[in-house]
Amino acid sequence: MAARKSPAPERDRPRNHASGNDQVHSWTLVTSQALDTAWRVVKGSVTLAVSLLAAILSYFRRLHMHLGHRLKWWIGYLQRRFKRNLSVEAEVDLLSYCAREWKGETPHAKLMRKAYEELFWRRHIKCVRQVRRDNYDALRSVLFQIFSRGLAFPSWMKEKDIVKLPEKLLFSQGCNWIQQYSFGPEKYTGSNVFGKLRKCVELLKTQWTEFSGIKDYHKRGSMCNILFSDALLECKLYEALKFIMLYQVTEVYEQMKTKKVIPSLFRLLFTRETSSDPLSFMMNHLNSVGDTCGLEQIDMFILGYSLEVKIKVFRLFKFNSRDFEVCYPEESLREWPEISLLTENDRHYHIPVF
Repeated sequence: MAARKSPAPERDRPRNHASGNDQVHSWTLVTSQALDTAWRVVKGSVTLAVSLLAAILSYFRRLHMHLGHRLKWWIGYLQRRFKRNLSVEAEVDLLSYCAREWKGETPHAKLMRKAYEELFWRRHIKCVRQVRRDNYDALRSVLFQIFSRGLAFPSWMKEKDIVKLPEKLLFSQGCNWIQQYSFGPEKYTGSNVFGKLRKCVELLKTQWTEFSGIKDYHKRGSMCNILFSDALLECKLYEALKFIMLYQVTEVYEQMKTKKVIPSLFRLLFTRETSSDPLSFMMNHLNSVGDTCGLEQIDMFILGYSLEVKIKVFRLFKFNSRDFEVCYPEESLREWPEISLLTENDRHYHIPVF
C-alpha cells in the first residue's frame, strides 16, 4: 500500500514565505543603510573637499594680495632707483599747471592765474616745461633750449678757440686773480683752476657742436633727456657758461679802458660798486651762482650778450605792468635767436612751449 504524503511541507509554506519577506526586507535595509552610509561618506568627503577648496582659494587670494602689494612696492622702488632724474621735465598743459600751483583766493594767486591765462590765450603758450628749482635754473633753462633747438655757436666763438680762453686770461691779460674762481657749491679755488675751467669749456664746446650738428628734432630731444639727467655734466656746462660770461666782462672792461664804445648794459654793470671791474664781478656775483643765488637781471643781460641770444622773459608777478615782458639784452646787435622763459618771482625759471 502506497504511503500517504506528509502534510508538513504545506504547513511550512507560510513560514518560508515570511522568511523570504524578511530576507528581502533585510537586504533592503542593509542596502538602504549601505547607501545611507555611502551618502554620508560622499557628503562628508564633498563637504571636506569644498571646505578644503575654499581654504585653498582663500589662501591663494591672500597670497595674491600680498604678492601684489610686494610687487607694487618693488616696482615703485625700482622706478625711483633707476628713473632718470630729469632736471627739465616733459611738457605739461599750461593751465593745468597753473590750476595745480595756484589754487588759493589770495590777490597774488588771482594775479598769477590771470597772468597764465594771458600767456595761454594771447601769447599762444600752450604748455610749460618745469625746470629744477636750484641756483642753476636760469642757465639750465637757456642751455636746454639752445641744445634742443640745435642753435649754432655765437659768431665770436667761431672765431676763437674757447677751450684756450682760461689760459688767455692769465697769460695775455694777466688775470691771475682768476685762481679765486669758485665752481658753485664746490667752492673750488687754487692753481689748478685753469685746468678745471678748461675741461668745463671743452665739454661745452663738444656738446654744443654735437647738438648743433643734429638735424632731427626728436633725436636732439632724446639726447637732451640723457644730458639733463646727469647732474655732474650739467654742473660743468653751467660753470663753463659762467666763465664765458666772465670772459666777456673782462674783454669789454679792457675795451672800456681804451675808451672804446661798449654796450650800455656793461656801463651799468661797471657803475655798481659790487661789480666795478671783472674781479669784483666774479667775487661778489658770479662765484655765488649755483651755490647761494642764481642769476640777477643784469646777469641775464650778460648771458644773452655772451651767447648771442635774445632772452625773452615773461615775469608773471609783474602782470599788467610794462615789466611783464622783458628782453635780455633789449638791443640785440644782430638778428639773434630768441629764447623764452617764464618766472613767477625773478628767482626760478621755467620753459614756455608755444
